[in-house]
Amino acid sequence: MITGHAFSTIEDIDRGAWNDCFPAELEDWDYYRAVEQAGIADFQWRYLVLYEHQSVVAAAVVFTTAYSLDTTVQGLGKRICERLRRWRPGLLDIPLYALGSPVSERCHAGTARHIEPARRPALLGQLLILARDDADKAGIGLLAVKDASHSDPQWLQACQDAGLHSMPGLPGAELPITFNSLDAYLGTLGKSTRKDLRRTLRTQGPSIEWRREVEDLLPVMMQLYEATLNRSDLKFERLPAAYFRQVLEQLDERAACVLYWLGEDLVAFNLVLLDGQRLVDKFFAHDLSRTRQHNLYMRSWLANVDYCIEHGLTIYACGQAGYAGKLRLGCSFTGNTVFFRHRNRWINGLLRGLKVFIRPDRSDPAMAAAISETR
Repeated sequence: MITGHAFSTIEDIDRGAWNDCFPAELEDWDYYRAVEQAGIADFQWRYLVLYEHQSVVAAAVVFTTAYSLDTTVQGLGKRICERLRRWRPGLLDIPLYALGSPVSERCHAGTARHIEPARRPALLGQLLILARDDADKAGIGLLAVKDASHSDPQWLQACQDAGLHSMPGLPGAELPITFNSLDAYLGTLGKSTRKDLRRTLRTQGPSIEWRREVEDLLPVMMQLYEATLNRSDLKFERLPAAYFRQVLEQLDERAACVLYWLGEDLVAFNLVLLDGQRLVDKFFAHDLSRTRQHNLYMRSWLANVDYCIEHGLTIYACGQAGYAGKLRLGCSFTGNTVFFRHRNRWINGLLRGLKVFIRPDRSDPAMAAAISETR
């Protein structure tokens, strides 16, 4: 018999049982515990678990928040939304119950490794039923799945079978490391990109330091983070200093901060997760006024690629932003789909109409090109 439970802290779930549903994931029990303990403002956490004879057979992470419908809107649409907000604050905000995480690139819905593949679709469907029930108990009408990966067709099908509406999400970018030197990587790129990167490598750049403890630097890091966030059109969560501290502490050797120094000044940092196969770029922050002349984003990109080559990593996972540059840098893209449904049929109909305007690829040609190249 299958029973479902929703928890408000991941500490109520056995670490090994949770991780058994997500083998080889860097964003595992330790990562979500770090996120939970970071105290990110305006988000609450839920953890869905299915049990069979007291053994965990499926699990998913959930967040609740007041979702801004213009989160992924850019350009003219963003300016229109800003005027609407000035006219009527809160008009575009709606309570949301979403499977996934605001600080993960895709929604993880996992089943235990001992589960036969034929049983997985039914268990995924039961997770969605549990999610709807938990959302109803919380009084939240809008149920969503944030970034269901196209690499998991069974999960996509389960969402469709549950009657959820869909629209394109932000694709995930990856650079497969199939070359044995940085020069060989540059040789795979277009002529103008290759020329720009080689010119960057020839000039004097900042010094680079890898650290796993940054408590003394957090005030400066947060200044860089805030400056970077304020330049972004796509804003969802605002990370506190505790997020960076907790991730580095909880993940230990599987997380690092790459620091970029000009003399004694910290001008950029890059939070990364890593194991024996992948390097995951979680966040890059920098002082644009001082780093533009050093082409610092490209320097950090090349530093990460070089690290992957040197340590035998096969995947550089580089996030959900900057698609124009990543197309030039040889990335491949994995599609994500956002699913949603509101229990109120009138609001549900309104959201189905709005998705034509709020889908992220409408105002970003580079993102649209990346979506068209998803696998």
